[in-house]
Amino acid sequence: MAAFLGGMLNVPTNKYERLKFLLLTVCFAFVLGSYTIAKELKDSIFVNIVGSDYLPKAKLLVIFLLIPAALGYSRLVDVFRRYQLLAFYSLLYGVILAIFSLFLGHSTIGLYNTDTGPSRLFGWLFYFVLEGYSPFVVGVFWAFANSITNPKEAKNFYPMMVAGSKIGGIATALFAWYLLSNITILDSFGFSNPDVVSHQILMGLVSVMLLCVPLLLMFLMKVVPGQYLHGYEAVYQLEKKMSKTDKSETGVLPGIKLLLESPYVLGIFGLVFFYETLNVVLNFQRIVLLQSAAKTMAGFTASMFWQRFQMHGISMLLCFIGVQPLLRKFGVRRCLLFVPIFISVLLVYFVFTLTPDSIVYVFIGLGAINYSFSYPLREVLYIPTMKDMKFKAKAWIDTFGTKFSKGFGSLFAAFSAGSIAGGGPVMGAYSIFFSVLMFMWFVASWLLGKRYEKAIQNNEIIGK
Repeated sequence: MAAFLGGMLNVPTNKYERLKFLLLTVCFAFVLGSYTIAKELKDSIFVNIVGSDYLPKAKLLVIFLLIPAALGYSRLVDVFRRYQLLAFYSLLYGVILAIFSLFLGHSTIGLYNTDTGPSRLFGWLFYFVLEGYSPFVVGVFWAFANSITNPKEAKNFYPMMVAGSKIGGIATALFAWYLLSNITILDSFGFSNPDVVSHQILMGLVSVMLLCVPLLLMFLMKVVPGQYLHGYEAVYQLEKKMSKTDKSETGVLPGIKLLLESPYVLGIFGLVFFYETLNVVLNFQRIVLLQSAAKTMAGFTASMFWQRFQMHGISMLLCFIGVQPLLRKFGVRRCLLFVPIFISVLLVYFVFTLTPDSIVYVFIGLGAINYSFSYPLREVLYIPTMKDMKFKAKAWIDTFGTKFSKGFGSLFAAFSAGSIAGGGPVMGAYSIFFSVLMFMWFVASWLLGKRYEKAIQNNEIIGK
């Protein structure tokens, strides 16, 4: 934290800008910390209630089930103010996950019932609801942050904001790993099944952290003057003019329309598609590997949290020693190109080693690069865009687009089923898949970086 605050103070800005990003960092730490637990519990609990064989099918079904949720979200964008939207979804998920934590301890619906199968509806519901966590909580946080940040602030503060937020991810991952690795400490409290209770405690922690977010947002809006919440000034002035002429509400469909018609938005979707597809393919192999090595449900989940802890630790280190210097020296356009280059190096290492350990190393490295470098860069691309792009188009990318990407990755994983470490035809298919994906990722990054840089230089609004 001291290093983080030192980095903040070294940036030549006034106290209100520093205060704004300090509060955003604390808010993001709660969002990311709760997401760290929810992300791993989503897969772990689904596998232990429904079964690992149904995980690819769940990733496909969620594509269609989240479309109504995205339509409802698009309507709320027109109804709520920007910070109110984030407060609403944080509060909603905080309450829902508190209820879920209770149902996990139910004798037939929850984890006490060890008979897995597709008829276990609570497992499906749990998975589908938590799949919406990323677009409707994490994604809305970034949409809010982008709407009150200008390009110069993003370059100075986003790497430090991400680094500071990693404290939340590291703390929750470490706590979850310790609790699940030492569940016998719950025996002293008289719990009949510490395995189940430990998962309830973690889900309850997620709920409490989310319920803190609206309070932080209210404090931010109260102590930071409005002039420091404009974001990209050209967009702010245009949207202010539109609000006076009652042209700010555009309905629920512009998000999907922009996604299909705007090359810029489609390019951002491409970056998400390439990462999520690759992540699902590697994560599928990782889960199979961890589950086969674990002796208990708690041991399986603990191993997942330990890897998540490593991922956040490496991400924070990268933010401090690499991301911010690279972004300040080379700018957004060149840094976008570094992402597929760095990931390609990881994949080359993986192809030439072909060991179970390399699957874990590459998965951790991929996540670290994404959370410390790629994700913030993707969010910066939204800054010179209109509100519909920041909130509505982004929501469709984070829901339908992201789930479509995961569904595609699941299809590939199912089609090329087999152990990667076994080599042969399976490894040949993966090598071709990786090569095509990285080439397309590089081209999309180059085009997006060029368009973003042109917009900033000309004070242009994308999507006007």
